[in-house]
Amino acid sequence: MTPRCEWHTDDAGSGRLMLSGNWTIAQTLPDVIAALPAALPASIPLDCNALEHWDSTLASQVLRLHQHCSAAGSSLQLNDAPEGLQRLLALATAVKAQTTLNEGVMSFGDTLRSLIKKPGDRCREFLQFFGDTLFALWQWVRGRSVIRDGDIAFWFEQAGVRAIPIVTLVSLLVGLILAFLGAVQLRQFGAQVYVANLVSIGMAREMGALMIAIIMSGRTGAAYAAQLGAMQANDEIDSLRTMGISPMELLVLPRMLAALMALPLLTIYADVVGMIGGSLIAITMDISPLQYLHQTRISIGMSAILIGLGKSVVFAFLIALAGCRYGLNAGRSSTAVGQATTEAVVSALVSVIVADSIINILLDRLGIGV
Repeated sequence: MTPRCEWHTDDAGSGRLMLSGNWTIAQTLPDVIAALPAALPASIPLDCNALEHWDSTLASQVLRLHQHCSAAGSSLQLNDAPEGLQRLLALATAVKAQTTLNEGVMSFGDTLRSLIKKPGDRCREFLQFFGDTLFALWQWVRGRSVIRDGDIAFWFEQAGVRAIPIVTLVSLLVGLILAFLGAVQLRQFGAQVYVANLVSIGMAREMGALMIAIIMSGRTGAAYAAQLGAMQANDEIDSLRTMGISPMELLVLPRMLAALMALPLLTIYADVVGMIGGSLIAITMDISPLQYLHQTRISIGMSAILIGLGKSVVFAFLIALAGCRYGLNAGRSSTAVGQATTEAVVSALVSVIVADSIINILLDRLGIGV
């Protein structure tokens, strides 16, 4: 039977859109929007009592009709529509469509309002996630968390043990660079022996923790965001919430604790490897290994080591926080997961640099470690 779409008005003055016939891909379908009156009522009932056979082509037409009515400020009523059609429309409208760059240009006012509103929304979302993280950590300290020790060990291996090769290479090269730059200046004054002071203090207080944080931001932070983002895209996180399991305790907390334990240990390891790298340059300046070791021992103090370790703990928290936050809040597509991973790395790097600057300023004002 030929598909038909007609607007009917009853005696009371209320109208309804009637669909009849076979609405299948084999038929030439009428334009459902063209059948609507010029002045749309607040509510548009869809009458499908005379509808015979239908397939996804009808669903696409009803979706167009729904979008047209929503844009005009009307609501489409599907009480008389087939149950399957109602479910398809509910599924199609569950998530708002993402507007691409080619789908219109925002006005200046819309752009300005978006720029003002977005930081506020992100700040509120960050504070909420930060509070949830602290609460999960407090629950773990009190022994009331569902976290398993095996999970912490697994993520510690991923974040710490498997990062040793890249940390070794970068730390050795950074130690070489620090020693070489210092040697260029110190050689002019015959004070080559103080290369050991430069490398040891620089690695222990600043470069060790900062270098490890930058490496782990691109390695561990990105991995956390990608893993949790993929779980979000596959609805695994929603499944955990449905079962009454907190994603903060099961997914975020093990990664956070692993990072908090791994980064200080990697920082100590990077400090040692960096000093060894500096000794390779010192040897070329006629400084014996024993002399370099003695100069390192008398120059480096416990305050520099503690400052570096304290920084590494702060950096670890910021990196894990950024990776897990963007991963859990990622969209449900591969593009959204990639975007979340990129934002996690950028956010972690910026947070680490800002935190390092603030810590150094506070230490200078307080006269600690000088």
